[in-house]
Amino acid sequence: MKQKENAMRKLNRRSSSHSLTRRAAAALIAAAVTLSTSAAAFAADTIVLRVGDQKGGNRSLLEISGLAKDLPYKIEWSEFPAAAPILEAINAGALDVGYTGDLSFLTVYAAGAPIKAIGGTRSDARTQAILVRGDSPIKSAADLKGKRLAGTRGGWGQFLINATLEKAGSKIEEATFAPLGPVDAKIALLAGSIDAWAVWEPYVSYATLKDKARVVADGEGLTPTITFIVASDNAIATKRAAVQDLVQRLNKARLWSLDHLAEYARNTAELTKLPEDVLLAAYTAQKTSPIAIDEAVVKEVQAASDRATCYGILGKTLDVSKAVDRSFTASASLN
Repeated sequence: MKQKENAMRKLNRRSSSHSLTRRAAAALIAAAVTLSTSAAAFAADTIVLRVGDQKGGNRSLLEISGLAKDLPYKIEWSEFPAAAPILEAINAGALDVGYTGDLSFLTVYAAGAPIKAIGGTRSDARTQAILVRGDSPIKSAADLKGKRLAGTRGGWGQFLINATLEKAGSKIEEATFAPLGPVDAKIALLAGSIDAWAVWEPYVSYATLKDKARVVADGEGLTPTITFIVASDNAIATKRAAVQDLVQRLNKARLWSLDHLAEYARNTAELTKLPEDVLLAAYTAQKTSPIAIDEAVVKEVQAASDRATCYGILGKTLDVSKAVDRSFTASASLN
């Protein structure tokens, strides 16, 4: 009898030990699953937006306005010398978001880039201007006929030259277009190797204030003067909440800048090393305000796109409504 009882005790102890082992293993597995799940959730929550910028651009605007704080995601900023390489990087999948002029965006979109305009700003069209040297005999747009005119290819510069000549009654072929970026065009104008230069702010204010250049024509009634926030289709699909938040912050920062032009100019001057008076003049003239991408904006850009096709800037007619995603600013309050 005692042998049987001892055998039963051993069996119970063994059974209890096995039960504890199973419970411990289950607990360890549960803990491992919990840790794994938590790690996965943390990784999923840590969204990284790769954003293209230019010196004194959106990054500094967010920081100066105080809207770069408490981001629910991480931004990896990459600085570029111009908008064109930003678009190239988005097209190549190296960036999620960037910004560029309306026609530069359409040029890249027309080439098949998987991108959309999701927000943007509008500036006073008169800040798109054609400049001549202070001692130039050119006094008006009519005098541009037969002259050598520089501007960016596929963007505002080339468009403004074509539109200005057309408005003045000249044929586009009656002038020579020199495709030059702002730095080279500025040097060429001062050297006298070109007759006029189509450009935007802050180059206009710098040239008129520091180089004694004169404005002979501007973009009023000719150009939309819209700068688009652009995102890749992949970022729109996979990082939508972060992209939406960034658009909203940029809109708020832009509204802040309109009420703090002097502070904005002073801080941007420190970052860019551009003269503060030039930046203040540029910002005051531009009156850059955020826009919602609505039906009116689509129609306006469509009209500019059609003219750009006629000018040969765009290789084909585009449906602008398919190049934009209105949902990011559909319910935005921009006032």
